[in-house]
Amino acid sequence: MEATEAAETAQNAPAPAPDPGAEPPTRSAPRRRRVGRTIALIAVAAVIGLVGGTAVGYGIQAEREPTPLPPLNQPALAYPKPLPKGQKATPLPASEDRQAKAQGDLRKLLVPKPAGAKDDEFAGDDDGWMSPDVFASVFTKPAKAFSYQLELEQRRIAARSWKTGEHRHVEVRLIQYRSGAGLGAQDHIEDQQSYMPDEEYAESEGEELKGSTNGRYYVFPVEREAGYLDLYEARAYFYRGDIAVEIFMSDTKKIAEKDIRSLAERQLARL
Repeated sequence: MEATEAAETAQNAPAPAPDPGAEPPTRSAPRRRRVGRTIALIAVAAVIGLVGGTAVGYGIQAEREPTPLPPLNQPALAYPKPLPKGQKATPLPASEDRQAKAQGDLRKLLVPKPAGAKDDEFAGDDDGWMSPDVFASVFTKPAKAFSYQLELEQRRIAARSWKTGEHRHVEVRLIQYRSGAGLGAQDHIEDQQSYMPDEEYAESEGEELKGSTNGRYYVFPVEREAGYLDLYEARAYFYRGDIAVEIFMSDTKKIAEKDIRSLAERQLARL
């Protein structure tokens, strides 16, 4: 008990007052680890190792023999095949050269009239040619159509029309555009095809024209109006190269699909 009481007394006793003349105790500052320098050294070593490894890899690859490429699966497909020494390629005859045909008399590329057909008195062509203003006049907005055709660089128009039976009228047009950066024939045909599905026209996407990647033909619904004969209509639109083709067929009797299709196919074969 006496020892315990002595300890408690010592613990509760007030701390001795500091000596005013004594120097304050010094504390040793903790040693900082040079972490930043260590990381920098590791990064430098990694870069040196990467560059050195790449240089060694290039050196090894440069000393190796080049690896030959695998042979072609079909080495005989070289086209065109080289001609024997001293021989030259013969040009295509004009009948097979589409570009030569297109630069000649465009009227000769028009499909001929069928036997027994008569000249159409309402035709807009003169001696097989149609002027740009007459061509534009058939559109609902002739001035705008004329200006647009100039933008497409329309060059010339060959046309042929005829009449068969009592009321069947047929007209075929070849509209040629200047060759260049523009695609006049394609633009014109795609414009005409774009409104064929409308109610005022064929009301359908039409049918694909055999032998053409872009051609379509259309058979319109019958148009009836009191006091007038029924009106049936069919059209075909396609292009080849710089020539756009339009074919119109109208009658007071139903037009068979094969009639417009076969006419379009015959015209396509002549281009």
